[in-house]
Amino acid sequence: MELKKVILSSGKDLSLKRFHPWVFSGAIKKIKNSLGKETEVADGELVEVFSNKDEFLGMGHFQNGSISVRIISFEQRIPDQEFWNQKIGAAVKYRKSIGLLDDENTNVFRLIHAEGDGLPGLIIDFYNGTAVLQAHSIGMYLNKENIVAALKINLAEKLKAVYDKSAETLPENFSRENVNAGYIFGEHTTNIVLENNNKFDVDWVNGQKTGFFIDQRENRKMLGEYSKGKKVLNTFCYSGGFSIYAINAGAALVHSVDSSKKAIDLTNKNVELLDSKTSIHESFAMDTFQFLEKSKEEYDIIILDPPAFAKHINAKHNAVQGYKRLNCEAIKMIKPGGIIFTFSCSQVVDRQLFERTIMSAAIQAGRNVRIMHHLSQPADHAPSAFHPEGEYLKGLVLFVE
Repeated sequence: MELKKVILSSGKDLSLKRFHPWVFSGAIKKIKNSLGKETEVADGELVEVFSNKDEFLGMGHFQNGSISVRIISFEQRIPDQEFWNQKIGAAVKYRKSIGLLDDENTNVFRLIHAEGDGLPGLIIDFYNGTAVLQAHSIGMYLNKENIVAALKINLAEKLKAVYDKSAETLPENFSRENVNAGYIFGEHTTNIVLENNNKFDVDWVNGQKTGFFIDQRENRKMLGEYSKGKKVLNTFCYSGGFSIYAINAGAALVHSVDSSKKAIDLTNKNVELLDSKTSIHESFAMDTFQFLEKSKEEYDIIILDPPAFAKHINAKHNAVQGYKRLNCEAIKMIKPGGIIFTFSCSQVVDRQLFERTIMSAAIQAGRNVRIMHHLSQPADHAPSAFHPEGEYLKGLVLFVE
């Protein structure tokens, strides 16, 4: 199989030699075919990447855009079915090693974490037997049959179905003509999952991302440990993950706030799954900033888990101002001795900048704040050591005097 060669400009090969899996468009000098002539490449095409000195660097999927090649192998090997079996097998083995695959109290976790598992452009989340697949690159989508076959081999009877949710994560012009959401293996069984023995109804068909924000699992667990007897406010609640943990942990009162009526409906559905204690919960379909300004309740714990305020570098300044304003309002209103769980999932706002922003918010609020915990994503979302961009979730637990 003759692959086209992507040749990098001089000095642009250093990141790949350090096993970073991205080739940016500005690093490419030229692309050659098997005859050595310059050529074009189709989106999703498998290519080989070489240095300007003709050193092999890796092979991956090409796609027009800022990231032009996503490396799936640093070895010169055509990705046959065995390649996919081994890649996904390694990811499954890792989840077994951290105790997720056979946990009676948790049957929802991330199975494939893109670059973290050496498969950039591929996300697969596991929901009690159903694997929800999202391809973020055309190359990965074109290999979905190999991926499903590898899932069947490595998960065996644990896999009941595979749902393809790539339509919303692929380029619109490709998605519109080539992608349909739906089951590509098996059929629907149940939407009910367990996370640390907390029950949730997950809507992967209509919900955000793959249906649930699995990356907050350990942070939700910590929130539960602080919630007994407390008044808890969960802002940007989406489907109420933090709220359910607080209720089950024995909170005295839990309020869930989200501007989306659809999100509040999801939260209420999850509250209805509880056997009891639902009377302590109330939902508000309301903008969080407005709620914080108008609320007269004195909360012991506030969760601030907004969507990414910045998805691109040119929005970073506005994002920082948004985080500062949000945290300032929460620090002002919380009871003395209260605790704030605050997060950012904006990739362009790094941990240092986020923490400086929180410090600035505390100064503006005029209250003394201690940092109790530094939070991140759980082990099933572990970034590759060679791809620091994979650590996107940043969080702090603050004690406000």
